[in-house]
Amino acid sequence: MKTLIIFTHPNHQSLSYSFLQTTIQGLQDNPNTHEIEVLDLYAESFDPLLVFNEHKRRRDMHIDPNLEKYRKQLLWAEKIVFIYPIWWGRPPAMLLGYIDQMFASNFAYRDKGGLLPEGLLKGKSVVCISTMKGPALYPLFWLNNAHKILMRKALFNFVGIKKVKFFEFGNMEKSGGNQTKKLKQVYQYFKTIIR
Repeated sequence: MKTLIIFTHPNHQSLSYSFLQTTIQGLQDNPNTHEIEVLDLYAESFDPLLVFNEHKRRRDMHIDPNLEKYRKQLLWAEKIVFIYPIWWGRPPAMLLGYIDQMFASNFAYRDKGGLLPEGLLKGKSVVCISTMKGPALYPLFWLNNAHKILMRKALFNFVGIKKVKFFEFGNMEKSGGNQTKKLKQVYQYFKTIIR
């Protein structure tokens, strides 16, 4: 199993970073893991800003030479793990900027003229690990599961990725938030996952 971890948090002292380390440890302890690659978007100084002008067009994003490294990572990976906090009910702008640029037409999907495009990233699987300050059920009852719908239906299913798992942890800034238990849960998942 070739795993790409996309980490999106500016602070390496954060709980999100602990989830990154736990995920890596679980994968390293899993005999089914062949290779692990980590993309830390903040440490990488990834530029999330879209720029379109007479020299840089949206329809050419799939061949933008500045994004070639990241396209190769996505093509290489069999499993893609996203680790990020939930801010204002959605992933950080840094991650959304990565998604805007990387999941481009003619790379992640191809328009066929019909109702739905052809997903070009079929066969891959995704795990999303997110933390939030609010209660665990807040996204479901107050936001109609907007975060999961955004990630699963509007993004991953659109590009052909059907196998998507979520770890969405709430109350993470409380002392009784069971952080250790949740870290162990994530570790156990990655230690035993087959694909």
